[in-house]
Amino acid sequence: MPPSSLPGLSLLQVHRLVKRFGALTATDEASFDVRAGETHALIGPNGAGKTTLIHQISGMLAPDEGGLFFDGEDVTALPMPRRVREGLVRSFQITSIYRRFTVLDNLVLAVLARRPGAPSWWRRARADAAAYADAEAMLALVGMSAMADRVAGDLAHGEQRQLELGLALAARPRLLLLDEPMAGMGPDESARMVELLRALKAQHLTLLLVEHDMDAVFQLADRVSVLVNGRVIATGTPDEVRADAAVRRAYLGDEAGT
Repeated sequence: MPPSSLPGLSLLQVHRLVKRFGALTATDEASFDVRAGETHALIGPNGAGKTTLIHQISGMLAPDEGGLFFDGEDVTALPMPRRVREGLVRSFQITSIYRRFTVLDNLVLAVLARRPGAPSWWRRARADAAAYADAEAMLALVGMSAMADRVAGDLAHGEQRQLELGLALAARPRLLLLDEPMAGMGPDESARMVELLRALKAQHLTLLLVEHDMDAVFQLADRVSVLVNGRVIATGTPDEVRADAAVRRAYLGDEAGT
């Protein structure tokens, strides 16, 4: 059973996770929860342990101590593919797409991948009208319908990140973990990504956002958790986090008061 000290309506509960690498404690009893339908941001300075914590949530790393609960079920020992099937899906910081395929074909393969059996039959995929219809719906959701026939490798960086978001959405996530979706983007691309994430937020998709762009974080997040030296030192609304003296000292600096 999930720990009683965390809210019962939480979709994801991260409970006192510890991960050690020799003498280094990368996550130190880190705890926070993500409520169904909210956009929750995880922020912290470089070296705070965010990547290690996200690896544990997604299933890439096993914690040494603590637990993870998804929709009330203990998923601490589940491998990443099982977590994806349960609806806990991660979009990575580094874009991973089929660069020689069209944008639409990338989405078709992602749609087919969530079905039983391995998608090793390109001829069958080409004939699967339902998969194409589903993929076209994903393209519309991420604002890429006009790019359906473009080769994915020819897309700009921001467009590739949009496509990767569509690939993650094709897995039908109940919670989507976004690892620095604005990484490497210019101001215009970042603004477009913020609008796209705002549209997903409006559809009540649960998002866990790891991001260094504080403007984006405070535009999008319902709640924010701050990780410093492997510990979550504060969780609250953006205004509450801005006003927290410990957060300002550890991370946000003078900008938190502006």
